[in-house]
Amino acid sequence: MTAVTIPTYNEKDNVREMAQKVLANLPQDGIVIFGDDNSPDGTGAILDEIAAAEPRVKVLHRAAKEGLGRAYVALFAEALRLGADVVVQMDCDFSHDPADIPRLVAAGADLAIGSRYVKGGATTGWPLKRLAISRIGGLVVRIVTGMKVKDPTGGFKAWRRSALEAIDYASAASKGYSFQLETNYRAWRKRLTIAEVPITFAERRAGVSKITGSIAVESLKMVFKLRFGKSHG
Repeated sequence: MTAVTIPTYNEKDNVREMAQKVLANLPQDGIVIFGDDNSPDGTGAILDEIAAAEPRVKVLHRAAKEGLGRAYVALFAEALRLGADVVVQMDCDFSHDPADIPRLVAAGADLAIGSRYVKGGATTGWPLKRLAISRIGGLVVRIVTGMKVKDPTGGFKAWRRSALEAIDYASAASKGYSFQLETNYRAWRKRLTIAEVPITFAERRAGVSKITGSIAVESLKMVFKLRFGKSHG
């Protein structure tokens, strides 16, 4: 069974369509689990309405916003508890296309990463400066860590259950967006199979971006912590 995990915070304008489109790209036994961090815009209440009408939609309510990494730890645990064999992670803002879910799952790897930077991948709606920062950041990651992943910070991924268990995801040091980088690195260190599947990453349709300058700093610090520290598991 495939479980798609989606953290939410102030995504009231996106969750209904996202739930519909994710389910349309899953087998009949597939589920989607939203993890809402007590959104003040009422996202959680909307998700409860959706779940009441559609049993394949699950909602995990968290008391407060603690960071993307903590949200995914809770979502992964719930997906595994419900019996998922494959766990997909993705954003709720349509920067990740639900139509790409089957390709990630079909990649047959321990970890399949939806990649902007392999052949066939692309990014739309980004200014040149942001694209350059992302590209340079990926290069720094590869040089410092040795991990040969072209899109090491990408957040659209499909994990085998055995891979999540192997990397001990719950012990990840990252509370925020660097969770993506850290879990990829742990998979690489464990010599798990990693596939990069080309995707087109689009700027969000509605709502406000959660990306800030501090996130880039956090990720840069994590790169060196992974390489020279002891947080890779």
